[in-house]
Amino acid sequence: MEKPTLKFLGGTGEVTGSMHLLEVSGKKILIDCGFFQGRREESYKRNKNFPFDPKTIDALIVSHAHIDHTGNIPNLVKQGFTGNIYATIATRDLCSVMLKDSAHIQLQDSEYINKRKHLEVMKAVQPIYDIEDVEKAMTYFIGLSYERSINVCDNVKLTFYNSGHVLGSAFPVLDINDNGKTIRFGYLVDMGRKGLPILSDPVVLKDLDIAVMESTYGNKEHDNIADAEKELRDVINRTYQRKGKVVIPSFSLERTQEMIYFIKKMLAKKEIPEMPVYVDSPLAINITEVFRLHSEYFDKEIQDMLVVGDDPFNFEGLHYVRKVGDSQAIQLDAKPMIIISASGMCEVGRILHHLKNNVEDPRSTILVVSFMAENTLGRRIVERQKQLKIFGKEYTLKAEVATINSFSAHADQTELLSYARASEKNTQFYLVHGEALQSQALLEKMQSQGNKKVSIPKPGDKIQVTG
Repeated sequence: MEKPTLKFLGGTGEVTGSMHLLEVSGKKILIDCGFFQGRREESYKRNKNFPFDPKTIDALIVSHAHIDHTGNIPNLVKQGFTGNIYATIATRDLCSVMLKDSAHIQLQDSEYINKRKHLEVMKAVQPIYDIEDVEKAMTYFIGLSYERSINVCDNVKLTFYNSGHVLGSAFPVLDINDNGKTIRFGYLVDMGRKGLPILSDPVVLKDLDIAVMESTYGNKEHDNIADAEKELRDVINRTYQRKGKVVIPSFSLERTQEMIYFIKKMLAKKEIPEMPVYVDSPLAINITEVFRLHSEYFDKEIQDMLVVGDDPFNFEGLHYVRKVGDSQAIQLDAKPMIIISASGMCEVGRILHHLKNNVEDPRSTILVVSFMAENTLGRRIVERQKQLKIFGKEYTLKAEVATINSFSAHADQTELLSYARASEKNTQFYLVHGEALQSQALLEKMQSQGNKKVSIPKPGDKIQVTG
């Protein structure tokens, strides 16, 4: 019988498009099936075409609901995948709304771009999948609770453990029977942080033979979350004094709910002035409803709020915006306000319209609270490039750009090193989901601390999974 193997197909040397292929006993198990996010044409080509035949995949395991880990699932099904999709119950519920939103955004963007006036500067595009493909994909999901095991196929048992990253996120652990010997394989992508609001802390797994681990912040340290609250307060106050708008590109899942929670706290303490706060993202609204369904994932602070009937995701002056007309009305309103909108990396969605209308206004602030991958509009904003292209048109960056990295739901270098040191086995680590500098910095730090079994795979690399 051939030895189990793992092939690194996406999210290797980069932070989007996570996808890895495990082969055991003649079965092919895909781990994550994410959208690659970057330059429009490259993203479209990579997401449309898989590096394998989807009909040959026997099962899919999903770590969490972020689109860079799940966004291409409907396309996988569209191209012939018919196996089970394993995820936590909350991840399944989140995927139901997030993948529909992805299909809707693709349709909207294609209609906008394919207008004759935009075809002068952009190529025509078609959606990679539609709502019907999403609906079909959702029928393949099997929802599991944390620490409840299931046999994915002969010789492979799956257990999800809380990764503390986003609602329902998990470390999938696979116990692989290799000719009577058990190999324990852990997928530590993405890893959360201790002490963040809303969710419980990640579970520490000490008995892994092999671990695929993220390195998104492999060369960085996050500031204390209390410092992040102060920075957020200062940004809001100085922008309000200029009579500008605070525009926050935010992932609809987790980061938006965190922003709502922190703004609610600051308003209650009268640390910021009262002003309208708009969550202009139908997806974020739907996701917040899913949060309310899954209080079992919350930490004690949020649990205590719920006991006394205090909704952590609502306050006076907060407006959830669904209708396009209402979104357009916000753009025309000149008063100071806070706008939280998606997508988090500023590649698609309503955030593009808010950026277009505010990026040249020196009174306003673009507040970046999420990681921005290379070659995204969000990264160009973080780099403060003077000329920004939005919907094919050039705009001059005149707004203030503020960045707060401490809200990140990804473990930083110290937290990743601490997690690796906690292993009671001589675990073999493979570093993924990080740009080259981040992965290399983490590898060197791990080696300097005595961990010699650590490496950085290249896209397409295939390894033997051994104990």
